[in-house]
Parts: sequence; structure tokens; C-alpha cells
Amino acid sequence: MTNLDFYKACLANEKAATIQLFQCLPTENLGYRPHPVNRSAREIVAHLIAHMVDLKNILKESVCTKTMDFDFSDKEDAAKKMNVLWDVVLVALNRISMNQWEGESVDLFIKDKPFAKLPRNSMMWFVFFDLIHHRGQLSSYVRPMGGKNPPVYGFHAEAILV
Repeated sequence: MTNLDFYKACLANEKAATIQLFQCLPTENLGYRPHPVNRSAREIVAHLIAHMVDLKNILKESVCTKTMDFDFSDKEDAAKKMNVLWDVVLVALNRISMNQWEGESVDLFIKDKPFAKLPRNSMMWFVFFDLIHHRGQLSSYVRPMGGKNPPVYGFHAEAILV
């Protein structure tokens, strides 16, 4: 299995868990933040959707300016937009050559300032791991917001707390 094949499998595997998490969020509490310095649940959802825009851009361009926000109206809209963008990225992954994946670099800019230049495959993994990190952050918000976490990786505490 190549690094590209492994990435495709990992990304495809995380889609359902991310969308399920969005659907478990109490819409009326999307402004929740555990501390004033933390992002709100709404801000994290927007950031996660924006990551899919970045992944799409990294696959197609040699420069990516970090998407910091993505507008959505409610959790259903967020789940729908995430689903569409995730599929766009999966299609683009199936079209990329091994040379583009391993042999080309991408410059990442954050707020118009250079942040990193990495081989495309390393940049894709970097954003993927950040997506997983923020999804974990968001999952820690669900209970205090009044919701129930989905079974992201199988059996979990919600199953015995019912």
C-alpha cells in the first residue's frame, strides 16, 4: 500500500465520524465555549469545514492560503456542506498522480503570511491531523452543551450512560 492509498483510506474512514459529531451538536448551544480563550463550538465547526476547502486547494494548487472560516446556518447545514466538500476532496485524491503527491511542494499561508512549505503529501497529512485534533476538541464540548457523543470509534461511555 502506498502512502497515497493509506491517506485515501484514512480520510474516507474519518468522514462519517465527523459528520455524525456535527449532527449530535445541540444547535441552540453552538455558542458554547468552555473558557473565554477557547473557540466556540460554532467556530470549531466552521474551522473543520474550512479544512476541507484547504485540502481541496492543496491537492489542486501549489499555494494554499488557509481558510479560517466557513459559513453555515445550523448543524444540518454544516453536516451537508462537510459531506459535499469531503466528497470533492476524495474525488480529487483519486485524480492525483504519484508525482504530484510525492514530488511537488505546497506553500501554506496563514493570514497572508508564509507558514510552511512542505511536500504535498506531508501538507495533506498535516491538515488531516489538525482536522482530527479539532474534531476531538469539539467532541469534548458535546456533553457540556447538552448533547450525546456519537460512537466515533465504537463502544463508548454514552452507551452505558443511557
